[in-house]
Amino acid sequence: MGFKSMFDSLLGRSKLPESNTDRLFSISTAVVTMEVNLNLQPSGQAGICFKSMSLSQYENTRKEIEDLLSYSTKETGTKYHIEKDKYNFLWVMLDDKDFEDLVTNIHMISQTLIEQGFSEQILCAVYRFESKGPVYWIYSFKQGNYYPFVPLKKQERDNSMELRLKSLIEGELPIEKNVEKWYPLWGMPF
Repeated sequence: MGFKSMFDSLLGRSKLPESNTDRLFSISTAVVTMEVNLNLQPSGQAGICFKSMSLSQYENTRKEIEDLLSYSTKETGTKYHIEKDKYNFLWVMLDDKDFEDLVTNIHMISQTLIEQGFSEQILCAVYRFESKGPVYWIYSFKQGNYYPFVPLKKQERDNSMELRLKSLIEGELPIEKNVEKWYPLWGMPF
């Protein structure tokens, strides 16, 4: 333990662990279980959300992401757009019926943001599924784990369904153990 680490520890400061973006790929294999055992069908939509940044940083990063996506989508046919939500967070939205392409593009975008020095800006990746209503699997970059989000009407959520999903998939997907960190994402653009 270095002096700085010891000093931070004594003052109660801690640094969040670096997210392992390779864990993003675990949903690629878990999707089969979700379809067969949980009756969750991929909607073909996914997104990655990050905090706003300065205008010049935003323009440079947006250009790099769009350049990568325009190249990547020639191969995959993935449609994409970038937008701000009502909370001023930026979203790169992807639309592709091939789930593997969604996962690969989300990983590529996250790696680009990290390489540009924006790892602290990345909030989450979200994959939308359909059942009786929308079901989202959210990957928290801060925690390096997934968690389910099942919204109901009037900004309520189906906690019992979320816990059921957790118990049925946690062997295949790195699930956030602390349910207090299962933040609802109201107002997602999909």
